[in-house]
Amino acid sequence: MRGRRATINDVGQAAGVSPATVSRVLNGSAPVDPALAERVLEAVRALGYRPNAAAQGLARGEWGTLGVLVPDLGNPYFPDVLKAISAAVQASGRRVMVMESDERPERERELAEDLMRCCDGVLLCSPRMDRSDVVDLAARRHPMVLVNRIVQGLDVPAVSVDFFGAMTLVCGHLTKLGHRRVAYLSGPPTAWANTERIRAFEAARAFGLDTAIIPCGATSQLGYDALPAALGTGATAVVTYNDLVAYGAFTRLQEMGVEVPDEVSLIGFDDLAREHLAGFQVTTVSVSRRSLGTVAAQLLVDLLAGRHDSEPRHLPVELQIRETCAQARV
Repeated sequence: MRGRRATINDVGQAAGVSPATVSRVLNGSAPVDPALAERVLEAVRALGYRPNAAAQGLARGEWGTLGVLVPDLGNPYFPDVLKAISAAVQASGRRVMVMESDERPERERELAEDLMRCCDGVLLCSPRMDRSDVVDLAARRHPMVLVNRIVQGLDVPAVSVDFFGAMTLVCGHLTKLGHRRVAYLSGPPTAWANTERIRAFEAARAFGLDTAIIPCGATSQLGYDALPAALGTGATAVVTYNDLVAYGAFTRLQEMGVEVPDEVSLIGFDDLAREHLAGFQVTTVSVSRRSLGTVAAQLLVDLLAGRHDSEPRHLPVELQIRETCAQARV
């Protein structure tokens, strides 16, 4: 058999049985005479036959692939999530297919449907699409897990960072430092994570924090562009959607001659700076992106195995206090 891979037909010929009998022995799908089964197994060992996992999966109506949809592969938040997903999925004997919507919510449903056509299950990572689209996708009854998106009343497994709790933690810290006027450079308007942060930010007004929300986005350039509007509110502290936005805002503050943190405190999100923005020691909210990916993948693997858990999981966060946050000037 040197020079080519042994096939199920080769095994059947060597054992003197049909390929169907070989399949029954290997899959255990039907009883086979023990002596006949031993002949088949001996032929398998002698020929070094290895079943084609993809072919076996297709025979069972499976692809052996799990799909992941993300909004932006250029955002450094997602590589660690994807790496953890890939590791967990490979441990289950499957592969990963990744698609990107390029921050275009109107494309997400179509891309998700494409993944459903060729993948056993789908992870929607930080989906920006309308709630109605998520509901419609769930109605297809194709195994699906939501990551960083919780849809109340939807019977779909979901895991998310506790964004509401994270922003509450940030506001509490700033209040203790004496800040009373705080601006938030908000993220993509269709991002559920952004909506949760705004909800917590506005709730902080009940504790005496004067808050202002400035439309921004998720990139350094957008943070750079939006910073003057935040200062225009009279804020003594600026909170940003992520560390990339914080870096852009910090660059603009330096150009304007505004001292950080002596004149303005700055807080980011996601703890991206140390890995991707060398030397930028921003106070930030730390999230375990690898834990997020691992839990998400395991939820989908469990779902494919018939273990359905639709109770949303919320991963904890931690405030990393570094060099850009200080007591407010009175």
